[in-house]
Amino acid sequence: MSKHARARSRAPRTPRTPRRAALAVALGLATIAVSWVYVAQDPDKTADAAPQARTDARPQAADRAARDVRRSALQGLPGISEQTRQRIPADSRQLILVTGKAADSSESTAALYTRPAADVDWVRAESWPARNGAKGWSVDREYGDLTSPIGVFALTDAGGLLPKPPGTRLPYDKNRGFVASGRGVNGESLAGSFDYVVAIDFNRRPGKSPLDPVMPEGEEKGGNIWLHVDHDGPSQGCVGIPKQAMEKVLETLDPAARPVIVMGPEGF
Repeated sequence: MSKHARARSRAPRTPRTPRRAALAVALGLATIAVSWVYVAQDPDKTADAAPQARTDARPQAADRAARDVRRSALQGLPGISEQTRQRIPADSRQLILVTGKAADSSESTAALYTRPAADVDWVRAESWPARNGAKGWSVDREYGDLTSPIGVFALTDAGGLLPKPPGTRLPYDKNRGFVASGRGVNGESLAGSFDYVVAIDFNRRPGKSPLDPVMPEGEEKGGNIWLHVDHDGPSQGCVGIPKQAMEKVLETLDPAARPVIVMGPEGF
């Protein structure tokens, strides 16, 4: 056989199989996909892209703190019922809370509360021992029954035998008529009891001197119920606190803050 014949008889080269071609194409596509993901996640390659919005919907620290605040139903006022709290004017920012030891007790505690705005809780500023009616408290008070009225009452007018303390903003009637006669329920002296007085707006005309005798709801309910200087004994219906406390009250109360007194036995 000749040299050329042998060459012609050599088998031709086998072409790439379809399976190998498909594998090559798949590898190529995978390489492109990996490169695309790398580019999408590379901060250097996304510098010009629009910033992504924060997707963390969880409350941030400040939001959580505000959400977790739970206001007391009584808004910082202990020893009263929700019904009593609701009677406090919404725009009042000064309050004296008088809490009796029991319905038939003449011993109580008086505390001065303030708040900077109507939508925040009350904060106690000071507290003092106090005395109320000799026979405790009543909702339907009658003249001479020696009880103090239960309720929420405005504090609009003041007066006394002594000149008003510096800073007093309530209308103040300095008058020699503020002299107690006789003796207290237990025979104690009443001297100095009316050195300072704040009228409690129970059966009286607001805007008048505490000495005003008019009782709009009738004399059978009694009147002239005051916050005054304690005389070391129970009262006929008023609330007595130490003289220094009366000075503090007069220096603090502001008609613009709509001051009120909330008074009654524990839990009223």
